[in-house]
Amino acid sequence: MAELHSDDVEAIRDSVIRFMEGEVVPVMDDYEARRELPRELVRKAGATGLFGSLFPESVGGTNAGHLAAMVVLEEMARLDVRFACCSNQQSGTCPAGIYLAGTPGQIDKYVPGLIAGNIIGMMSLTEAGGGSDPLGNMKTTARRDGDVYRLNGSKMWASLGNECDAGILLAKTDPNAGSKGVTAFIVEPKKYPGFTAQPIETMGLSKSFRTAALYLDDFIVPVENRLGAEGEGFKIIMRALESGRVVVGALALGIARACFEDAVRYANERFVRGSPLGSYQMIQADIAEMAVAIEASRALLYKTAQHMDAGLPTNRLASVAKFHASSTAKLCADKAQQIFGGYGLSTEYRISRYKCFADMMFTGEGSANVQRIIIAEDALGYKHADRHHGTTGLRDIGRQ
Repeated sequence: MAELHSDDVEAIRDSVIRFMEGEVVPVMDDYEARRELPRELVRKAGATGLFGSLFPESVGGTNAGHLAAMVVLEEMARLDVRFACCSNQQSGTCPAGIYLAGTPGQIDKYVPGLIAGNIIGMMSLTEAGGGSDPLGNMKTTARRDGDVYRLNGSKMWASLGNECDAGILLAKTDPNAGSKGVTAFIVEPKKYPGFTAQPIETMGLSKSFRTAALYLDDFIVPVENRLGAEGEGFKIIMRALESGRVVVGALALGIARACFEDAVRYANERFVRGSPLGSYQMIQADIAEMAVAIEASRALLYKTAQHMDAGLPTNRLASVAKFHASSTAKLCADKAQQIFGGYGLSTEYRISRYKCFADMMFTGEGSANVQRIIIAEDALGYKHADRHHGTTGLRDIGRQ
C-alpha cells in the first residue's frame, strides 16, 4: 500500500466528518429512541469506503492502511461514538479473520459484503468466566455430525449478536486441548436453527448497536463454514486481533477529543460569578491536562499505525498506545463530567454517555491491566512483546 501523506490523512478525515455530520449525527438520536439498528446508515458508510481501509481493492477495500483506518474511527467516535460501535464488525476483526484465514470462496462470499455494509457482522469469542484467558477457559463445544457441526454452549458480549447476518464464532472441537482445541467458524444465525441472542442491558451505551448473550443449542454450522482447520482458531483470532488494540485506541482517542471539545465549549459558555467558567485556574488546569494527554495519545497511536503499515513489529508499541489512549479517554471523560457539574449526569448533554463509553474502552479489546502486564513483562525481560513479527496489514501478498 502506498504511504499516506499528511494531505491524504486530512482528506480522509474530511470525508468522514462530512459523512458523519451529514448522514449520521442528524438522525442517530431517533434510531436510539426506537432501539433500531440503522442498517441504511451502515450501508451508506460502506458505500463511502469507510470500512475498507485495511482491505485490498480485490475485495472492495481501499487498501489505505492502518493509519487511515485509525483516522476514520477517531472521527466517527468523536462525532457519534454510538455509530462507531459497528466498526469492529464491519471493518475489523470479523472481516479480517475471514480474509486472513478463509478459502477463496469464503472470502468472496462474505468479506466484500461486510465492508460494504450489506452484511452485518459479529465476532464472538468471550464467555462468562472467560476473563483474560477466553480461549483456555472456553466451554462452548463443536461436534462434527456428517456434513455439519453442532455447536452447544453460550457466549457473552457479542456485539450485534442480535442483529448479525454472518460472523465468526469460536468453539472447542477438542475440549481437552485448551487453546489448541479451539476452532473458528463462520456462522449465519438467521439461516440455521439453534441460535438465540439476548441483548444485554447496559448503562449509557448504544441502544441501536447492542451487545448480546448468545445461546447455542445444537446450532448448525456447515463443514464448509469452518474457518481454517480444526484447532487453528487461536492462531486465526490472534492474527485478526493483531491490529485491534490500535483500533480500540482510535475509538478511545475520539472519545477523549469529544469530551475535551465539549468541556472547552461549556467552560466558555457557562458563567460563574460573572466570569466564564474557563477563567478559573482549576478549570484551566484540567483543560491543560486533557489537551496534553490527547496529544500524547495521538502521537503514540499514529506511530503505531505507521509501524503496522510498514510491517514492523508492533505488539509492544500497540499495548503502550492502547493503554495510554484508554487512560486518556477516562481522564477526559472524568474531568469533562466534573466541569459540567450536575449537568454532566444529564442526558441533555452527551458527556454522560461518553463517560460510559470511556469506561468500556478501558476494558475492551485487551483490558488496561492486561496491557500493563504485556508492557511490564517486556520491560523486565520476562517475555519479549515483539517476539512475533508485526503485522504486514491485510494484503493480497502472503495470504494463507
